[in-house]
Amino acid sequence: MRSSTILTLALLATLTSCASIVSKSKYPVSIQSDPAGLEFDVVDKAGKTVHHGTTPQVVTLEADAGFFQRAHYVVHFHKAVARETDVELVASLDPWYFGNILFGGLIGIVIVDPLTGAMWKLPKELLTKVPTEVATL
Repeated sequence: MRSSTILTLALLATLTSCASIVSKSKYPVSIQSDPAGLEFDVVDKAGKTVHHGTTPQVVTLEADAGFFQRAHYVVHFHKAVARETDVELVASLDPWYFGNILFGGLIGIVIVDPLTGAMWKLPKELLTKVPTEVATL
């Protein structure tokens, strides 16, 4: 019985990965504009609107777009009949992903972190200055 417990723990240790343990796959992103009060849509790379709101607002977004694919969003600022403004929001590689070299091993690098999306991270905030003519309409 004792050897099966040790084997189970050893197996679980090999299935872990650094970014999946320390990091996450969804991030709260503060969407802000200058001036505040603009409507916005967050659109994923497939063209699907994943969120609609008014600035300032915190939106929780997925950091990945599939296995080994980072998320790529466009934040589309608009207001009534004003000229629209688009800002890209792209995930970057999470530094904790490289912790797999020491802790998670090959399984963490190739399978777990890419599968869970924890290998990517999004910025904490997106702040954009919208041209005055947009803000005044």
